[in-house]
Amino acid sequence: MHGTRTSSAIWDEQTTALLAHGHPSVAIDLPGHGSRTDERFTLAGALDAIDEAVRGCSQPPLLVGMSLGGYTCLAYARQHPDKIAGVVLASCSTELRGKPLAAYRVVSVAVNRLIRLGGESWHVVGDMLAAMAGYSPLADLAQLRAPLWLVNGRRDPLRLDEWRYRRAAPGARVTVVARAGHDVNLHAPAAFNRVLLEALHELRAPRLA
Repeated sequence: MHGTRTSSAIWDEQTTALLAHGHPSVAIDLPGHGSRTDERFTLAGALDAIDEAVRGCSQPPLLVGMSLGGYTCLAYARQHPDKIAGVVLASCSTELRGKPLAAYRVVSVAVNRLIRLGGESWHVVGDMLAAMAGYSPLADLAQLRAPLWLVNGRRDPLRLDEWRYRRAAPGARVTVVARAGHDVNLHAPAAFNRVLLEALHELRAPRLA
């Protein structure tokens, strides 16, 4: 699952690399993005989109999401632990609850109306902020029972609460990629792909009773 104002196309390097190693994958567009730009983004709509993709898998999949897609993956994983094998969350290590999201929403929408900085699709930013206001990833992390991998670019400002994520999910495998920013899968595709392949290898390994 991709981030705000991007699309499933950001995963091209990942889907290609995974397929080369025998792992089929599905990259979807969230409401308001890519092939679904005519829709409005809501959290419920995003969770429905994820559920549709998961139901199309032959076995419980490894969910992978970055930024907005990471938050929605986490929300889905907490609600449907029996439907997934694990979760990789990238570029979303910031607690949303208590942040000034409402103020940012008002300012961003007003600025775009004045100068049209974001083009016609900027409404999805306001939709996203409204949908995620009050959502607490830390609360979901504390209840998550699926295997978890966290991936952040060292230069990503959304690493703000990474230490709190580590504390909420002490079993998480954490990778911080040097010289990468927020779009870590694009800035360092080889490093990101390595995390995915290692996660899939771990999930496939037989577990001792």
